[in-house]
Amino acid sequence: MADMQTASQAVHVSAKRTREIFAADFGAPSALDKFAQPAIAPSKPSPSEQAQKASLSCRIRQEYADVKELPAVLAAKQANASASAAARRKKPKTTTEDQASDQKMAKMIQGVAASQSPRLAPSQASNALTLRVNGSGPGARPPPNADGPTPQRNLPSSSLVRRDTVRQQKPQWHAPWKLMRVISGHLGWVRALAVEPGNQWFASGAGDRTIKIWDMASGTLKLTLTGHISTVRGLAVSPRHPYLFSCAEDKKVKCWDLETNKVIRDYHGHLSGVYTLALHPTLDVLCTGGRDGVVRVWDMRTRSNIHVLSGHKQTVSSVVCQEADPQVISSSLDSTVRMYDLAAGKTMGVLTHHKKGVRALATHPSEFTFASASSAQIKQWKCPEGAFMQNFDGHNAIINTLAVNQENVMFSGGDNGSIAFWDWKTGYKFQHEESIAQPGSLDAEAGIMSSTFDLSGSRLLTGEADKTIKVWKQDENATEDSYPLDWRPTLGRQKF
Repeated sequence: MADMQTASQAVHVSAKRTREIFAADFGAPSALDKFAQPAIAPSKPSPSEQAQKASLSCRIRQEYADVKELPAVLAAKQANASASAAARRKKPKTTTEDQASDQKMAKMIQGVAASQSPRLAPSQASNALTLRVNGSGPGARPPPNADGPTPQRNLPSSSLVRRDTVRQQKPQWHAPWKLMRVISGHLGWVRALAVEPGNQWFASGAGDRTIKIWDMASGTLKLTLTGHISTVRGLAVSPRHPYLFSCAEDKKVKCWDLETNKVIRDYHGHLSGVYTLALHPTLDVLCTGGRDGVVRVWDMRTRSNIHVLSGHKQTVSSVVCQEADPQVISSSLDSTVRMYDLAAGKTMGVLTHHKKGVRALATHPSEFTFASASSAQIKQWKCPEGAFMQNFDGHNAIINTLAVNQENVMFSGGDNGSIAFWDWKTGYKFQHEESIAQPGSLDAEAGIMSSTFDLSGSRLLTGEADKTIKVWKQDENATEDSYPLDWRPTLGRQKF
């Protein structure tokens, strides 16, 4: 009994040792690659090779069975083409062939192809390039391309039908604008206009170096402010403080206290004439730009220069501010529009679509959009990325000024005295007029230098080169029947 236990223990220990010794070879998947066979044994594929070959055969049969044979017509064409090409070349065949990256897999594919079903006889029809339907017996229908390519047929198609997204939107009807009042009093070109937040009066700055305050309702002169020694180019009235800001070609930016009608602050820093200024709607910040090609951001109270926004190569012609980024947008005579991040003091984007110098900017009072104008070009942009929206085509003049009101009416004034009114949504020009110069002035003095809508949007003020301020209003008696919408949609694509 003890001998039997000793023998069983010895067998158990031997088997355990054998497993420990040879498990690394035969227990791994690599053990299926080759058997341990003597040299004189016949060559036989390993289980791993057999499994790979079976898997490859199934994949080839599944994926390529339907396209294994060419139709008889195409096969004949291919044979004729190859024969004619060989006859033309008449070159000896080269012995070099492309080598497969995996020689073992290439041999396996050749073996699978050789073991597949034999080729069809030339007289038999082939189902290649088509999915087999109900087998390939006598009752199966022939493939549609068995007799060659499918002939062209005149069937109705929608491939050339213009999609709805290209159709132009019908513009909104707006009443025409007419001249209501002509205000004279300045002795130079009226280069700047600003309406106060209460809509009771407005200010104008001109080439006679004065700033005049006018009553909005009657157009009578209320006050004249003197202090600049050159043409006044920009005005802005603060909505939160009793301050009026002005800039001029004498490099000065002044802050006027409207309670005492005196200058209380000067902002020094510009190296040349200051052509434009804008107030931030929520921050106590003032932005100015001019001939030195930079936009300077000032702290309204401390007069410190917070940022110098650079990037323009020429004169900054217009600056606008808004609450959200981009908070500062500037245009320049270098034909670019720049959008700035006010917090970082860096450029967010540059718009280079214009071909000539950009002279005017206008932001929509309620939409997050703005427009820019250059010579015979007005473009509409979407914030914050500055995406191009549309062109306003038809005002063939050097456009000096833009203005937009809440009713989606945009005004553009040209250097030759031409004015145009547009529908903001569609870019349709519903009115075009020629401003008449004041009697006694030259015809060349009919240019529009500045413009602004009042806070209600029902009055338009234009400052002109004939030294007058013109007040425009909508025709109250106009209807859609008396002034129909002369709109002709075009199928042409809108270009930049």
